Amino acid sequence: MTTPDWGIYRVTLKLLRAPEADALPVWFATPDSWEEVSAALPATARAFAAAQGYAAAPGKGLLLPGPDGALAGAVFGLENPDARHVDPFLAGSLYALLPDGVWRFANAPRDPQMAVLAMALAGYAFSRYRSKAKSRELRLVAPGGVDVAEVNRIVDGVFLARDLINTPASDMTPADLERAARNLAARFGAEVSCVAGEALVGAGFPLVHAVGRAAATAPRLIDMVWGRADAPKVTLVGKGVTFDTGGLDIKPSSAMLLMKKDMGGAAAALAAAQMIMDAGLPVRLRVIIPAVENAISGNAFRPGDVLPSRKGLTVEIGNTDAEGRLVLADALALADEEAPQLLLDFATLTGAARVATGPELPPFYTRDEALAADIAATGMAVNDPVWRLPLWGGYERLLDSKIADVNHVSSGPFAGSITAALFLGRFVEKAAAWAHFDIYAWNPSARPGRPEGGEAQAARLAYALARARYGA
Repeated sequence: MTTPDWGIYRVTLKLLRAPEADALPVWFATPDSWEEVSAALPATARAFAAAQGYAAAPGKGLLLPGPDGALAGAVFGLENPDARHVDPFLAGSLYALLPDGVWRFANAPRDPQMAVLAMALAGYAFSRYRSKAKSRELRLVAPGGVDVAEVNRIVDGVFLARDLINTPASDMTPADLERAARNLAARFGAEVSCVAGEALVGAGFPLVHAVGRAAATAPRLIDMVWGRADAPKVTLVGKGVTFDTGGLDIKPSSAMLLMKKDMGGAAAALAAAQMIMDAGLPVRLRVIIPAVENAISGNAFRPGDVLPSRKGLTVEIGNTDAEGRLVLADALALADEEAPQLLLDFATLTGAARVATGPELPPFYTRDEALAADIAATGMAVNDPVWRLPLWGGYERLLDSKIADVNHVSSGPFAGSITAALFLGRFVEKAAAWAHFDIYAWNPSARPGRPEGGEAQAARLAYALARARYGA
């Protein structure tokens, strides 16, 4: 199958900037406000809701008839403000509830911008491999004050990442990931260079080469640059392992089922980059992606090998299934050489992170207290949440090697995500601020605004952070 231009395999909500006379209303209510909202409904709709026993339970919607029995609107329940948990994306469930047609908000949800974004994000569908793709014609009149261009910018970036992650490894090789980066660069006038195959060794990326050399498609280091050379340097590094067998420390088959998503860090970096470039932020943006497949053949790297790195540190291989931190080490060393003002890396790095914080809340690591506060606050503000875990220096000893400068995995079973972050930290010295995101890049089940499948975790956060720090 021919690899597509990424971003066309989707169903999406169309946002209208101007009201349309025939737009049907959606009323929002909480359990506490339902009586008041219900009293303002047309008589037929109010009677129908009462007959159905509707009480505006959070996430529950109801289509309402008019006097002639035709569809006249809908009502949707939100949480009370004092609820134990308030989901800013709850209105995303409206996308599945509402039939095709033109709709408007009859009253304001808590955050209209977030509600519209959630509905638009809910409209994603990956249909590349379906013979009959579902098509919809759902349109929404954007409420006053909603920035339609910003919503579309974010949605396009997220959909790009979802497309890339959802694509099976048969159609998402390191070469395909490079092509996706080049397509994105061409769209915004960015420059791309790529070092591949044996040339990686001579160019100073021995760890990238070692991890990917056993695969049929050559490993590569993708480097994209955009923006004025004198602007603040913002560098995004994304783990691009297009499939992970575990190498010679092979995974069980059950653990390989989702390994097409192991390039989710690269997808998140590209998604954030697309948002930044589309917004025209005044930064010197750089995106570095080590793209490899961790495969098995006669020349696969082995447990116990000692490998050189771009930084000059020798690395003892404790487990070939911890390949992501190896390719990131060379990529981070390259990024660090020009001392960027902000260096962020994204990686589906450890199962330990999922045990610690689950699939919805990626941990992040940084030694910069101001950056940590900004990341945490920004993640909550844009509903792209993350949680800080410590770069605990006491665990540095767990990476000790008897024969090399460092072992890339812990000598024990504890603190797996922390020790992975500590390993990466050895390759960052000059960057003014650095943070590492250990993301899952996948929604195990559908939630409002987040269909099951690939997800661009921390990408919206990174874009909002860059926008806040460096302006529009």
